[in-house]
Amino acid sequence: MAGNDLGSLLGGLLGGSGQGGSGGAGGILGSLLGALAGGQTGQGARSGAAGAGGAAAGAAGSPLGGLLDLLTRSGLLDQAQSWIGTGENKSVSGAQIAQALPDDTLRKVADDAGVSTEEAADRIARSLPQAVDKLTPDGSLPQGDSLEDIIRQQRL
Repeated sequence: MAGNDLGSLLGGLLGGSGQGGSGGAGGILGSLLGALAGGQTGQGARSGAAGAGGAAAGAAGSPLGGLLDLLTRSGLLDQAQSWIGTGENKSVSGAQIAQALPDDTLRKVADDAGVSTEEAADRIARSLPQAVDKLTPDGSLPQGDSLEDIIRQQRL
């Protein structure tokens, strides 16, 4: 999965907020999901998420499912469920995202976007609820298709 292609697709899904570079919402989420799919491990991870990168790629059959699994295991179950469900999306802070993600993964995403790890976590926190909400319009994670295919279907 190419992070730039995924970032462009996510940017379009988010109303253009990620188009035009890796630093936008789509680009940063594309980089994050790409890093998780690539098996980035969290050897320096916080909150017990060590080694979660490899597991994240396989959970629920997609990097998105794996990311949500990481967040759930880090104490963000209510937030993650609200994004998938059909009700109001609960917010999450950059600090909570930083706690949930493996250090190596967050560092790679920040490097890809050309920002600090704190800024990367803040951008993920701002855009992730909306992206997950749009990718799960029926209140459940799509199964079977690649993440790119799912995004393309949601944009139609």
